Amino acid sequence: MNISLRTILGALCAMLLSHSVQADDNAEKLKQNLQKRLPEISITDLRPSPIPGLYEMVFGTRVAYVSADGQYMLMGDLIDLEGRRNLTSTRRGGLVLKSIDALGEASMIVLGPAKPKRTLTVFTDVDCPYCARLHNEVPKLVQAGVKVRYLLYPRAGKGSATYNRSIAVWCANDRVKALGIAKSGGKLELKTCANPVDEHVRLGQEVGVEGTPTIVMDDGRVLPGYAPAAELLAALGLQDGKKTEAAH
Repeated sequence: MNISLRTILGALCAMLLSHSVQADDNAEKLKQNLQKRLPEISITDLRPSPIPGLYEMVFGTRVAYVSADGQYMLMGDLIDLEGRRNLTSTRRGGLVLKSIDALGEASMIVLGPAKPKRTLTVFTDVDCPYCARLHNEVPKLVQAGVKVRYLLYPRAGKGSATYNRSIAVWCANDRVKALGIAKSGGKLELKTCANPVDEHVRLGQEVGVEGTPTIVMDDGRVLPGYAPAAELLAALGLQDGKKTEAAH
């Protein structure tokens, strides 16, 4: 019996398509099952992981792994030993950047060149000493071609003096100047206006901010705590520099 190459390829394509549809169907059923078991979270993506029988589950900017029957869940990093890659960290970094970019720079305090070499996004508390130290390093970062985007994260919570000062910074005629005054302990006119502070806090909680400053690099890496400009520029590949221990 002569079977043409076209017939064989057609059969293979049909088999692959059928397998893909079945996999998608299984993932959707598993997602529905998990959502019933975990009503407190919103599962935004569920897909097969590189490990057979294990699915990658995304909720917010967090990544977990679940068994195909939905009975077991694993929190932790999945490492590709051959490629020496942290697959979970890479995935999480992409999710963090997507959430930050969705906010938009119009809702941030931005310093630096219009066409930067690299970009840092910083969750900052206007009354945090280490945030003030980092702010003093920003001119060096800007000079090296780095854009710095600030998000206001008052750790003392809504209604606190820090929260009110954060709003005053946003509502000032010159936000960058007001931010500098606040970080140096100066007096601010406590203006109020429509502001994104609550959105900044929500985003910080989603990203997993536990202290300030928290620095998010444009490749998705998250650096908790203060680091001097030389260390940050080295991490960004913009100059050589010795790494120092981050302080909180």
